[in-house]
Amino acid sequence: MCDTTQRDINRKNPFFEPYNTPHDTVPFDRIALDDYEEAFMEGIRRDDEEIEKTVNNPEEPTFENTIVRIDNEKGNHYYDLLDRVSNVFSCMLSAETSDELDELAQKMSPILTKHSNDVRLNKRLFERIKYVYEHHRELTPEEKMLLDNCYDGFVRSGALLNDEDKERLRTLTEEASMLSLQFSQNLLKENKAFKLHITDKAQLDGLPDTAIEAAAQNAAEENEEGWIFTLDYPSYSPFMTYSKQRELRRQLYMAKNTECTHDNKENNIEICKRIVNLRREIAQLLGNDTYADYVLKHRMASNTQNVYKLLNDLIDAYKPTAEKEVEEIRELAHKLEGDNFTVEPWDFSYYSHKLQMERYNLDAEMLRPYFELKNVIKGVFGLATTLYGITFKENTDIPVYHPDVKAYEVFDKDGSYLAVLYADFYPRKGKQGGAWMTEFQGQWIDRKGNNVRPHVSVVMNFTKPTAEKPALLTLGEVETFLHEFGHSLHGMFANTRFESLSGTNVWWDFVELPSQFMENYAVEKDFLRTFAFHYKTGEPIPDELIERIVKSRNFMAAYGCLRQVSFGLLDMAYYTKQTPFTEDIVAFEKKAWEKAMVMPQLKDTCMTVQFSHIMAGGYAAGYYSYKWAEVLDADAFSVFKQNGIFDQKTAQSFRDNILSKGGTEHPMTLYKRFRGQEPTIDALLERNGIKR
Repeated sequence: MCDTTQRDINRKNPFFEPYNTPHDTVPFDRIALDDYEEAFMEGIRRDDEEIEKTVNNPEEPTFENTIVRIDNEKGNHYYDLLDRVSNVFSCMLSAETSDELDELAQKMSPILTKHSNDVRLNKRLFERIKYVYEHHRELTPEEKMLLDNCYDGFVRSGALLNDEDKERLRTLTEEASMLSLQFSQNLLKENKAFKLHITDKAQLDGLPDTAIEAAAQNAAEENEEGWIFTLDYPSYSPFMTYSKQRELRRQLYMAKNTECTHDNKENNIEICKRIVNLRREIAQLLGNDTYADYVLKHRMASNTQNVYKLLNDLIDAYKPTAEKEVEEIRELAHKLEGDNFTVEPWDFSYYSHKLQMERYNLDAEMLRPYFELKNVIKGVFGLATTLYGITFKENTDIPVYHPDVKAYEVFDKDGSYLAVLYADFYPRKGKQGGAWMTEFQGQWIDRKGNNVRPHVSVVMNFTKPTAEKPALLTLGEVETFLHEFGHSLHGMFANTRFESLSGTNVWWDFVELPSQFMENYAVEKDFLRTFAFHYKTGEPIPDELIERIVKSRNFMAAYGCLRQVSFGLLDMAYYTKQTPFTEDIVAFEKKAWEKAMVMPQLKDTCMTVQFSHIMAGGYAAGYYSYKWAEVLDADAFSVFKQNGIFDQKTAQSFRDNILSKGGTEHPMTLYKRFRGQEPTIDALLERNGIKR
């Protein structure tokens, strides 16, 4: 585990030296809390020193002595110290934080933002960049992309502003950075503070054994009697789906959907208002009407009109079916409970599950015994082996930041070393909810021609093992694993010269293609048969059960689509504002996504204050990306369906044209090179059963 005790003054900071670990992986077992701040400050000093060397270079500015130097074409691993420590620190803040790390993050945030501004607003540095932009030699497509990104990045960060506006921009960006950090810290604290503590066994009525055993384990870890349910997905979701205790479902639902709205220091309402206004003001200072206009200049969608066209087209296509789906659930509830029964949001999962059972005789608990985590890992890794020829080997000599984390060496089909993959599967106190992929080290080719390989991490919050059972996943968790693993393949297959263009460093509405593409395999018979074996008997999942999975794949698909569309509408509503945001957030939210709603809204609930993607993540004015990429992934997978879902020639084309190219060319150029044409919405509509 990462040691957060105070550092011995005579001891060397591990960030300053070669790690001397397998593949130069992060020595988590040697890092102390004090090491971070020292490394940050030294990294900033080294950055400033390198920038001074660049701007004082008497030679004519060239692509090599200016653009490549700024992008840090590293000659060795320890050159860019700031990147080195930042990657580790940000990962720890999400996956294994503490009060001490949170405090340090608050301290470092304005310092790091100031440093970033110092670089981007350095007039002499920009003059060199501008000269190269206007007088460069003939460049390769990747070099041209780097130059364009560098020039445009400085312009979008205020390089063309006058001195007064530059100072204003500094103030705004520093405050925005601090508030995004505070938003995340508040959400984590609020999420972990809630516990539904049950001591009466009768109140467990309807819950499956896996949920009861997990809740008992939660209670034991808290030295409490009975059962504790939390707002972590593996605890929350089964309770909402199976519990017959309607009042307890209501309590849990309201706790989840009112996070960060309460009258306490974790309230995010004013923080969200301020973040929205700060981003609008930043965008307008830089010459844009709205923050969305600013963001979409570097997106495949290009402008707000195209985003709204996608969202509205999806509403038109899916809403009639979604309304029918909701009405079917109401009809079933009325049949079971009486005509006067009103289906509330905390009832939806419960009666939806009953309808699924009635229609397909299928639910998550039936599948769990066949999805033991160790077998799912074999299945997901085996899929990559079948498609791309790569193999995985756990290496316990690679240090990890928590005992739950596993580290794997990844080898290419020719046996050469490809990457390191970390996998972190279970919820815990210092870990954010949800699932994500990140990197401790990106890929690049150094000046000596060495291809420095990436260290990639996938982080999830899956059902934990108990004293009675191993970790048994739901089909939804298998899909999540495939999703994040798709992101990791994008990182591991990276093969570009410049780190800033490698792996997942692509436009936001393209980054979800590799991840959502992998989800398609979750309901493919031939894939399920490779790993889905009963954890007790070893018997393969029955064909008849697979058939039910395939038949039910579109159950509530239209409702699920509109839910994602509603989030996209909410995101766009905030970031297309041209005037200061002064409205009541709860009321604004309900109006913003009303067009996509097919269930009544509750007046006290609020999504915005826990919507990390658009308040603290990279999806502000970009949440539509999930649906945009869904169009791409359905279209791309249709090629595999035609040629065979395990077809290695098709997979190699996908790797060569998309996964290995990162952001070296325009995303549509890369996609068309693989597909032969631009995507259409038809494959998605067909996959979801909307169009036949």
